[in-house]
Amino acid sequence: MPQNLNFLFFLFLLSFISPKLPATSKDRPIRPNVVLILADDLGWQDVTCYDIDERTPMETPNIDSLAKRGVLFRQGYSPAPTCAPTRISIMSGRHPAVLQKTHVVGGHPPTPYNKTAHPLMDPWYSGRMKLSEVTIAEALKLNGYRTGHSGKWHMAIDHNAFPQPEDQGFDYTRHDLGESRAMKPHRLTGFATNSADDPYRLDKDGFPKDQMTLDAIDFIEQNKRDPFFLYYAAWLVHTPIHSRSQFLLEKYCRKLGVEFPTDPKGWPLAGQKNPFYCAMVEMFDHYIGQIITHLAQTEDPRWPGHKLIENTYIIFTSDNGGMEKVPDEIITDNYPLDRGKINLEEGGVRVPLIITGPTIRGSQESEVMVNGLDFYPTILSWTNTKLPQGVTLDGCDLRTFLEQNPRNAKLVKDTNGKVRDTMIWHFPHGVAQESSIRVNGWKLIYNYMPNSPTLQLFNLYENYPASPKRVDIEESVNLAMKFPEKAKDLKQRLFMQLNEMKASYPYFNPHYKNHLAHKENVPTGLKSGINGNVAWAKFKDNGAKVKRAQMAYTLNGGKKSEEWFLVPADLSGNLVKAEVPTGATHYLFNFIDENNFLVSFPDVPEKKSSGKGKIAYSKSAIPVQAN
Repeated sequence: MPQNLNFLFFLFLLSFISPKLPATSKDRPIRPNVVLILADDLGWQDVTCYDIDERTPMETPNIDSLAKRGVLFRQGYSPAPTCAPTRISIMSGRHPAVLQKTHVVGGHPPTPYNKTAHPLMDPWYSGRMKLSEVTIAEALKLNGYRTGHSGKWHMAIDHNAFPQPEDQGFDYTRHDLGESRAMKPHRLTGFATNSADDPYRLDKDGFPKDQMTLDAIDFIEQNKRDPFFLYYAAWLVHTPIHSRSQFLLEKYCRKLGVEFPTDPKGWPLAGQKNPFYCAMVEMFDHYIGQIITHLAQTEDPRWPGHKLIENTYIIFTSDNGGMEKVPDEIITDNYPLDRGKINLEEGGVRVPLIITGPTIRGSQESEVMVNGLDFYPTILSWTNTKLPQGVTLDGCDLRTFLEQNPRNAKLVKDTNGKVRDTMIWHFPHGVAQESSIRVNGWKLIYNYMPNSPTLQLFNLYENYPASPKRVDIEESVNLAMKFPEKAKDLKQRLFMQLNEMKASYPYFNPHYKNHLAHKENVPTGLKSGINGNVAWAKFKDNGAKVKRAQMAYTLNGGKKSEEWFLVPADLSGNLVKAEVPTGATHYLFNFIDENNFLVSFPDVPEKKSSGKGKIAYSKSAIPVQAN
């Protein structure tokens, strides 16, 4: 394998720019460039420079070098433990609970993942980001920026549904899957070659061609004469877990001490022992290196005699914690952090985070907790962009903190000038069903799932933020019983903030096969009808009073990207009524009783059989045209 000459040349070029001092010049353009690099499912312990206990086998020289150019955050967090809510929160600057976008897909009626196996069902959550939300790209365009996106979007009910990047402020957008496209017929076939007609032809460093990275570089080249914002949303290192580089796969088999795989299905070894995944991480690092090298080599047309990187801020992070496993395959291990993606334990929301730029000193590490919600206000500050009229942001402007002292948590302040000491997460989904709050070194997880400890209290750090000392980032010792007043206080603070955000909470599932108190008392839908544009439904009270009701409706019933919304319904005795929204094609009613059971009428399918929302729920609903 040839040496990574681009990476070495990049280091050579950067040797002329002091890693200790920010780049300053009276001639430096006042509107710097910004590059946001968002990995997909990259874990906190999947990057070499994040090693704290056992050394990761994965080699990430470009990411490690990037850390030397700026600030590496040991306590950086994603807004959510899954993809879409994090992406939308970063782009809009709003908390997932505020946006009612707390998980992937969405836009379907409340229904359990499995009709009889799950005691809880998710609340309704949005299928997309509203067009009324002003994205970072839209704000920067108002300040004369060119805006580009390359790679994954996934901010709608499916990858191709409305809205797309061009609908929300991006001048340039490319969606090529690049190297992450599934290998056919399986992952031990179709390795990249040196052949001229190979779409993944190996580059001079021996890595497969990645079109989405080349698209990102193309955007930079096209727009370098103007200030630009690049959102590089990698598909890597999400499933499918594979390596188009046979050399890398062989390399990690040797390094891990495992035999070269002969069966393409699954991987059984626990820990960071998956050679396919290790190869993916190093490939991702190589592609980041290509972008950074291009910035380091390219003359800045707006600042003669200087390179683009000298006036470019770079944010590198991941959308959520590492995905530790999928059926039949162990991918990675986030240890010492507990669990991973799709959970609110530290392994699900603590992520790699590195920030560099012309006013940020290099070779710094920070133990201050920061969040992807902070990117929007910080980018506005860096670029001298005004906050768009009517826009509210939930994060903190980190500019002063980054420039003065990234170890001083007192410099992280909210819009009211108050020092931030609290972060919250809300994930009422799947089998996790959790909300959590972190206040300084303490963290509380509230479990909605019955037959689980309702409160879990962990002391992550002592003496945070003055001089943090690691105590239990593994979240191994539940202190809720030992410190009941602390647990009670954090619970109150958590739900006070969630209620202020108008967060939605899960419901009990009346179809659950095992015992749930009051399940036998849920209401029964009887019949429905419509008078003009007012629909109604009657129900039988079986012992638990209905406290509120909803109408769920869709405007595109039967379409590929069928999307559902909720409106409140009027409740009078055993009758509910609601006006059918203009353009609705189908609707149904939800009855929520005093014990928080939700009954749909007509009943709707489970998510397990729905292919993550691709089923037409309208097949079970009431068609408007039939009335």
